[in-house]
Amino acid sequence: MFGWASGLVAVAASTAIAFAVFSPQGAAVAGTPSPLDFEGSATVGQIVDDAQVALAESGGPTAPARVVTAASWGFDVEVDTKTTEVVPQLSRLIWELDGSGRMTIIAGVPYDPADAVASNSAEVTSSGEVVTDLVMEPGQFTTAWNTVPGDTRDDMVAMLRAFGMPADPTGLDVEAAFTTALDQWTLTDAQHRELLLLMEDAGGGDALGDTTDRLGRPVSGIRFTAPDGAFSDVVLVSLDTGRIVGVERTVLEADDVYPAGAVISYRMWDVSEETLR
Repeated sequence: MFGWASGLVAVAASTAIAFAVFSPQGAAVAGTPSPLDFEGSATVGQIVDDAQVALAESGGPTAPARVVTAASWGFDVEVDTKTTEVVPQLSRLIWELDGSGRMTIIAGVPYDPADAVASNSAEVTSSGEVVTDLVMEPGQFTTAWNTVPGDTRDDMVAMLRAFGMPADPTGLDVEAAFTTALDQWTLTDAQHRELLLLMEDAGGGDALGDTTDRLGRPVSGIRFTAPDGAFSDVVLVSLDTGRIVGVERTVLEADDVYPAGAVISYRMWDVSEETLR
């Protein structure tokens, strides 16, 4: 999985998900979700330009907020029977300047990964079961950026640098930094505009076309491949709002755990309150 969360949030997330369990010989006994199926053609520039239009009309958050609603997943594996289920989770993080906050994690409805091929848009639904409700005291939530960020390009660069973006980033570097930022902040549409432009300007992305994400939302995809070819990340941009609403990681080189082409993690933001219930 990505290193999205920090401090106690990472601890809470790790206790809430049952990840893949492997046999003593190291052979994987779990399947993974099926890849999203993209259609159509576009360029990265066209996706970003279309997102700018949608952002101007979407009426998103008017100010950054220390509140994040997200969806992700893990495995529940029975080693003896060699059966596995994909177990999505839905989460709400609320935190304050003093490092206090609350993380609530709700179990998703599990499913057999073999059934995901025909039902990508319906993979993440809430079971209503709260599996973690962690109240954090002042100072227990840690972050590299705790002050409200501004809306300019320089503001976003400063924030992303705090989250690990180098001075001369690739598109993958930009994506990695804003993935961490979006796990801690709900940003404005103006800030999403700057993130998209920074990602486009850094280069290295491949436009994939359009699809429906795992919450049933229409999105465009931009893929960034690691320099060593080990994995790729797909950034999902909402066709309705223009906002960055998800990132998925795929293994490109087979190993003892995953076959080439396996989706090993996804993270989606802007999850609706209705979905969380």
